[in-house]
Amino acid sequence: MKVADLIASREEVYTIPQDTTVYETARYLREKRVRAVAVQDQQGKLVGVISQSDVTEKVAAENKCPAWMRASEIMSTRLVTIAPEAKIEECLGLMEAHRIFHLLVVDAQGRYLGMVSVRDLLKIIASDHKARADLLEAYMFPPR
Repeated sequence: MKVADLIASREEVYTIPQDTTVYETARYLREKRVRAVAVQDQQGKLVGVISQSDVTEKVAAENKCPAWMRASEIMSTRLVTIAPEAKIEECLGLMEAHRIFHLLVVDAQGRYLGMVSVRDLLKIIASDHKARADLLEAYMFPPR
């Protein structure tokens, strides 16, 4: 399976402008029920990513006011990206190497296409293991 196959089923690509307040960002994450969101500049270029842990660690834990801070102040700018043509197996390796939970999917022209989360990968792995177990069970205990 390729990354493009995984993100093809997504109805929406979640992004916010870099001048969004942290308060609005946190509400957006909650409303969309996602744990991370891509941040874009005024031209639509991908410039960062903000996760729930960024809000917790960089704002709440430091007792800063989320209504006055901007996404650009807390976003991670060391972006780890993956191409849509990449295989799903590559995602887990990148996440492990960089100690992250989300990968940004970017095409050859640099356009942001979506995000792959560790949760997405766990669903695929669990589904694959269940299919293998079902196959083995059918082989070992054929229906009578």
